[in-house]
Amino acid sequence: MVPTVHGLEFAYSLYPLPPGRLPFGRWRWELWHGPNLVAAGWRLARPDAGRALRQRAAEFGYRLFGLPVPDDRIPPSDLQPGTTERLAIGPITCLLVPRALERPAVLAGSP
Repeated sequence: MVPTVHGLEFAYSLYPLPPGRLPFGRWRWELWHGPNLVAAGWRLARPDAGRALRQRAAEFGYRLFGLPVPDDRIPPSDLQPGTTERLAIGPITCLLVPRALERPAVLAGSP
């Protein structure tokens, strides 16, 4: 039996990219563990980007604790930008927190 690990927290960014060289919009996702960017990418649809972000968080959590990454995929779920989500997959439980919430608020008139 593997003990459940609590307290793992990731910051994430999930935002739309404007059309550029490609004539369609995309969604950019980034996964951060402390100051380290551990995964990033883009998808055509926001739900797909949210699933990719959640999958990478679970994989990183398993590897961080030396556990084999299961073949099972994350159940489909739509991560809304700006929301905090608790992700529990097997013995790994982690928290996904929007990265923008970590930054201090900028006061009007401040440099």
